[in-house]
Amino acid sequence: MALSLRRKQLDVIVRMLHLNQQQLPNGGEGQGEEEAYKLLVMDPPCVSLLSPVLKVGDLRRHGVTLTLGIDRPRQAVPDAPAVYLVRPTPSNVDRIAADAAAGLYASFHVNFSTSVPRPVLERLATACAAAPPACAGRVARVADQYIDFVCLEEGLFSLAQPRAYVALNDPAAADADITSLVDAVALGLFCVFATLGVVPVIRCARGGPAEMVAAALDARLRDHLLAKPNLFTEAASAAVASFQRPVLCLFDRNFELSVGVQHDWSYRPLVHDVLGLKLNKLKLPAEKYELDDSDKFWVINSWSPFPKVAEEIEAQLAKYKQDVDEVNQRTGGGSGVEFDGTDLIGNTRHLMNAVNSLPELTERKKIIDKHTNIATALLGHIKERSLDGYCDCENDMLVNGTVDRNTLLSLLRGKGTKEDKLRLAVTYLLSFETPPSSELEQVEAALRESEVDMSAFQYVKRIKALNTQFAAASGTTTKSNIVDWAEKLYGQSLGAVTAGVKNLLSDGRQLALTRTVEALMEGKPSPEVDDYLLFDPRAPRSGTGGQFKGPFREAVVFMIGGGNYIEYRSLMELEQRTQPSKHVIYGATEILSGAEFIHQLAELGQKAGLGGGSSNIPPD
Repeated sequence: MALSLRRKQLDVIVRMLHLNQQQLPNGGEGQGEEEAYKLLVMDPPCVSLLSPVLKVGDLRRHGVTLTLGIDRPRQAVPDAPAVYLVRPTPSNVDRIAADAAAGLYASFHVNFSTSVPRPVLERLATACAAAPPACAGRVARVADQYIDFVCLEEGLFSLAQPRAYVALNDPAAADADITSLVDAVALGLFCVFATLGVVPVIRCARGGPAEMVAAALDARLRDHLLAKPNLFTEAASAAVASFQRPVLCLFDRNFELSVGVQHDWSYRPLVHDVLGLKLNKLKLPAEKYELDDSDKFWVINSWSPFPKVAEEIEAQLAKYKQDVDEVNQRTGGGSGVEFDGTDLIGNTRHLMNAVNSLPELTERKKIIDKHTNIATALLGHIKERSLDGYCDCENDMLVNGTVDRNTLLSLLRGKGTKEDKLRLAVTYLLSFETPPSSELEQVEAALRESEVDMSAFQYVKRIKALNTQFAAASGTTTKSNIVDWAEKLYGQSLGAVTAGVKNLLSDGRQLALTRTVEALMEGKPSPEVDDYLLFDPRAPRSGTGGQFKGPFREAVVFMIGGGNYIEYRSLMELEQRTQPSKHVIYGATEILSGAEFIHQLAELGQKAGLGGGSSNIPPD
């Protein structure tokens, strides 16, 4: 039985929509005969977490007739109950108390997306107590739901915490700000494991944000486990019976920087990077599309290289036309042929089959048209920006460790956005430990010719140089001085920045992240992970003995500072090729495109006083 994050989050949401009944009508499939229709009131973050798992039709099936924003003016519907799903903030509880005092709805079922701090809960209680007597009576229930994460699909989630990479690496960041962000990430991960109903074994590299988040999550889980019963009590016996505990592998974005900026040639990463896929929704100038597991073409083809996707669209269109012609031939009669009774019955049967096949044919045509439009839009960008050239050049550098200087420089001076050129240049920087100085100068000159802001490039160049110095330093004092300097200038986590192609990619394009996760799941001694820290919230604090290091059948891999579809695909491939089979869920503080991540690097470069070039990269 594999961990099923999306299914379990959906179960919690459905129960909430049915007013937290333990026995749901129709097994949770839809509206019961006796159940009242209701309104759903949410804040923007909760709209984001709900939209990938429930569509408007699904909400109606669960009795929700109207979905409203908590920050918008709303009319009273005094005879209907209202379900609130919001983050536990002072402004949200003030609005809830005001709504209850005004009697906007018949009853108030208040659900917080995560653990509500005691001062916020007391604020709600005080406001309701100060209101007219009927106010408190209208609040039927207040519940913590622990679903404050966006589950994009069964194996992919985001904590929707923007710009975490900048916040953690900002040289001017206050300790209190970093601690606050680390606590927010730990709370988001606590929600994930509370929803799954399992307590993980936590592994991470020493130092930097990964260790800080691991320690904060370990402390939060330990504190929670002291209470009996707790969120993990019910699932504990089932977990022992059905599967062992999972391992949570925590990484910092600096662990493998190049994956965050590189271009990719697969359909799904291209749609995300080039067309701006967000929350499984795609907005083109003339159309809006949903791209999720209800779209079988997307499920089957989204990891294929773009040219293969184009071929598959052509093949499906040809098959569709053939099937339509076949239906027309069967139902169009036989010209010049006399029918007896048998032929008439046969023809009627063909007609009935044709009528029955119409919905399926219509749906197929709709999917074909949808992906034709998406592929056409992609093709326009590919031609306009020479994206195939960028992908080939980066692939040569990252996988083969080679670069054709003329190709590299012509791309930097030719087609493509400023972000494209900067991403290529940063990939070049990260692919070679010591690129020839003359070649490096030519790359920088080409960027300046194209009026590209150099902040991101100079930032990566500087932290790579610091990392090389750190690796080369022999004396403890020198190492300490370099680390202190790095931390003062560039933030907390620079010791983890990798440099050189050996650490970035290896056999079969397997990412360093995937290699490390595989080693952590196997639990065998390995130079790559022997110095990784282990936190076990269920083990006594003092003892080091008896800690379980694997093997693990299931893992949650979390990237602090932004994840991407390239890493997600690599981990899915790990699942598919291992025997016995492993199950991996991938999550991140946010899912970023290469262009979005390069903006964060540029912002850090500017904060550190680096940069140059005659034109800034425009913000998103």
